[in-house]
Order: sequence, then structure tokens, then C-alpha cells
Amino acid sequence: MQFETKEVKPKMWPEIERLFGLRGACGGCWCMFWRAEKGEKWDDMKGEMNKERFRKLIRSGQAHGILAFADGEPIGWCSFDRRTDYARLDRSPSLACADADRVWSIPCFFIQRGYRRQGVAGLLLKRAIAALKKRRAKIVEGYPVRPSPDGKPTAAAFTYTGTRPMFLEAGFKVVGNRDGGKQRVRKAL
Repeated sequence: MQFETKEVKPKMWPEIERLFGLRGACGGCWCMFWRAEKGEKWDDMKGEMNKERFRKLIRSGQAHGILAFADGEPIGWCSFDRRTDYARLDRSPSLACADADRVWSIPCFFIQRGYRRQGVAGLLLKRAIAALKKRRAKIVEGYPVRPSPDGKPTAAAFTYTGTRPMFLEAGFKVVGNRDGGKQRVRKAL
């Protein structure tokens, strides 16, 4: 199957809303988990609050991402922005870095059920890297889940940050938290 990708524009909110559905992609997240500010309680944010915040970010051009389509329908999402736009990253000791102001991050993927394990996330990652190169980004990071010790695939609900093999295939190197649940990978552009 052929997949098409498009960089998100402010007018594309309806496509994002259609892809994320009533549950906001995953439990009311609306791709806001990494954007939560210090002191905010996640349970208070989930759902409608996250949706409204994310809608404002998309419509104002302050949130960036790539959408994947199959037969004209949105089936996948990958977000990217400056690392400093994702406040929660630096509050996670295992993901913190000394040069956050120079780094762009690719922290989230959402692939619609039925299209998973077909290369959609890898395609989205490739397109996000291309979009970052156009913005003259110098460093990009991802935060994939650690492969399971038994080699079995990790449940989709836990791979929203991507997988290590996908990032390594795209030329990223592990630079932090090698043995943690989420790892830090980096690529110079």
C-alpha cells in the first residue's frame, strides 16, 4: 500500500481531529503529554483541555508535525518541535540534556490501528527529518522505548515515542539512558 505524507498546516486541524478520534489518539493525550508544564496534573488535562490546547497550537502554527494518509484518510501522526517546547523532557532526569536550546525533538507517533507495523512510523520519521533540515535544524532527538528483553514486540500503547530500531535505521545514535524505559537518541543533520 502507498502512503502519502503532508507537513501539518494550520488548516489541517480537521484531519488531525479525525485521526485522533474521540479519545485523542491515546487516552485523551492529544499529543500534549510532553508539553505539560511543571505543576500541571495530567489527569486534569486529559481529554477536552488537551484537545483545546492542541487545537490552538496547530491553528496558530506553533505545533508541528507530519500526517500520513492512505486513500486520502489520515492514518498516522508524528510531532516535532524545538526541544524546549516540550517542557516535560527536561523534567525527566533520564532524558535531560545540557544543550536543549539547540535541539529539535521528535517525541510522538500515533498510527491508526490496522496500519501499524507497515512502515508508517518510519516514513513519518523520514519526513520529519526532511522538514527539520528545511528549518536548518542541526540536532534532532528521539526518545524510543527500549526493546523488550525477550525480543517480543512492545504493545502499541507503549511505543508512542517510537522504537529504537526505527531510529537507528534512520541514522540516530543512542546518547542517553541506554537501559531505561525511554532512551535518548540523537542525529546531527
